[in-house]
Parts: sequence; C-alpha cells; structure tokens
Amino acid sequence: MGLKERKERERQEMRGTILKSAYRLFVDKGFDDVSIRNVAEAIEYSPATIYLYFKDKNEIIHALHRQGFSLLNKLFQPLFKINNPFDRLCEMGRAYIKFAIKNSEMYKLLFIRSEPMEHLASCQNQDWDEGDRAFDALVQTVAQCQQLGYFKNLDTHQFSMTIWSFIHGLCALRLSGHLGRVKEERESNKKLDQIMDETLKTFTLAIEKLKK
Repeated sequence: MGLKERKERERQEMRGTILKSAYRLFVDKGFDDVSIRNVAEAIEYSPATIYLYFKDKNEIIHALHRQGFSLLNKLFQPLFKINNPFDRLCEMGRAYIKFAIKNSEMYKLLFIRSEPMEHLASCQNQDWDEGDRAFDALVQTVAQCQQLGYFKNLDTHQFSMTIWSFIHGLCALRLSGHLGRVKEERESNKKLDQIMDETLKTFTLAIEKLKK
C-alpha cells in the first residue's frame, strides 16, 4: 500500500471514529447539547482536529444521515432480485421494519427526532443521494406494480408516500412504546413482533385488492 492510499485509509478511519462518537453523544445528550468540543473530548483530540474532517456540527449530522440511509439501501438492494414487484413491495415493508427495530436509535435520527432536520436545513447544497435512493426504490417498485394492474389511477409518488407513511407510523408506534399499550397486546399473548407482522399483512392484503 502506497503512502497516498495509507493516508486516505487513515483519514476514513478518523472520520468513522468521529461519526461514531458524535452519534453516541447525540443519542445520549440530544443534538443541541452536543458541541464540536464535546465530540473532540470523546475521542481525546482537539476541536481543531474535528474541523479537519467536518466544517461544523451540521455536516456531521448530514454524514450520519447519509450513513443511515446507506444502511437502509443495502437492505433494499437484494430485494430487486424478486421479479414480482408486489412480492418485492411486501418484502420491502418487512425490511424497513427490521431496519427500524434493529437500528432503533439510527431510525429515530433519520425519521423521528426533529432536531436533526432543523440542522439539516442548513445543508441544502449538499447531496442527498442515499435518501433519494431509498425512496426511489419504493417508487420504482410501486410503478412496476402499476404496470401489472395494481394501484391503477393512483399517483405513483403519492401512493408511495402513503405506503411509507403507514410503515413509518407502525415503526414509530413500536419505538415510542405506544404499540405496547394497545389492548390487543395487553389482553392477549401476542408479542409486539406478531402484532406488527399481522398489521403489515392486513395492510398488504388491503392494497393487493387495489388491482384491476
């Protein structure tokens, strides 16, 4: 490995260390209560070192969002081997729920907590490829379903948003603890995973009927 390659590897490793520490601090303390100095102290470097990799806290948050969406896209990508788009759509719903439960704090960072979005408003000139790619995967699948007669006369993007809103709502109820307080969970032997799975199945059965 040459000097240039080694320096680049070390640079990426340091970026990863900064992001990992910042993410932990954001989760533990909240976004507004974490400063660049806090991140520097966590990795035992000076604040000047952080600025060599990120110009400010907003850029760190933006990088974490890209990281989270990249992980979600990795779950979606193999599903495009499923030829039937409606079957793929169902699996995408399951993959999304799995991502939310397994990466609950990252999910909250991406889709629930409002503070990151306030910070990200200042990052409008930065690319958002990973976030766009995640939603585009859903839109593409819905469009292919429509070619087979599903969801006719419905706007592709709006119906994609409807699907995402439902799945997100289910995940948000689970992560916030509200789902654990529903009567079905309290008065039966059903576990939260079973309730979520059955709710998703009911939703997919309902939208499956939107075929002409």
